[in-house]
Amino acid sequence: MRSLGMSAVRPATLIPALAAALALTVSGCGGGGDEGDSAAALTSAKETLDRASSVHFRLSSADVPAGGTRLTAGEGVAARPSSFQGSLSITLSGGSVSVELVSVDGKVYAKLPFAPTFQETDPADFGLRDPATLIDPKTGLSQVLGQLTEVSSKGERRIGADVTQQIDGNIPGAVVGDLLTSADPGAPVKASLYVTKDGNQLRQAVLTGPFYEKGTDSTFTLVLDKYGDNPPITLPAGVGSAPAST
Repeated sequence: MRSLGMSAVRPATLIPALAAALALTVSGCGGGGDEGDSAAALTSAKETLDRASSVHFRLSSADVPAGGTRLTAGEGVAARPSSFQGSLSITLSGGSVSVELVSVDGKVYAKLPFAPTFQETDPADFGLRDPATLIDPKTGLSQVLGQLTEVSSKGERRIGADVTQQIDGNIPGAVVGDLLTSADPGAPVKASLYVTKDGNQLRQAVLTGPFYEKGTDSTFTLVLDKYGDNPPITLPAGVGSAPAST
C-alpha cells in the first residue's frame, strides 16, 4: 500500500483537517468535562481534606464593603483535632489591623498590635468564628466540597506547580455562613474549586457572595497547601504551658 506524502494531499482537504485537529487540541486542554468526573474529584478532595492532620492556608479578599468589623486576609495552620495558629487581617472602625491568633481545644487567644501578651477572647468580637474549625468535617471547608450544586467542570488550570481541575458551582449561603459569615443565608454563593490532578487536594477555593451586606458581593480566595505537615502549635506564653495536640 503506497504511503501518501504531503504532495499527495490537496490543500482543499488539508486545511479543514488541520482546523479540526486544532479544535480538538484546544478543547482537550481547557474545555468542560464530565459531571461524573467532577463529582468524583469533589468526593476525593473531601476525603483527602478530612484525612489531613493539618493544612496551611492563605486567605485574600476583594470588594469587601467598608464599615463594621470585616475579615479581609489571613494566613495560618489548622490542625486536628481543634487547633489553629496564625494571623488575620481585620478592619476595625475603618482601619486595618493584624491580629495574631492561637486556638486550642475551643479556646481562642488573640494578640492585638502593640499588646504585650495574648488574651483569651471570643472570636465573635472580631466578627470571626473559631479558625480551628476550618478543617472540621461537619462545619468547615469540607462542607463546601460536599454540598456544591449546579456542578460544572471548566477543564484544567495550573496553580503554581500544580495542574488542577476547576469545578464551578453554587453553595448554600447557610453553609458558607458556618465557615466565614453570611449577610443573606438564603442566597447561594458562587464557588470555583480547584482540585489537584495529583493527590486530589483542594488547592484553591474562590467564593463570591453577600458575605457582609445583602445585595453586595465580596470575594474570598482561599489557598490550601502543606497537607499533613503538622507544625507544632503551642499555647501562648503566659496563658498556658502545655503544647496543643496535633
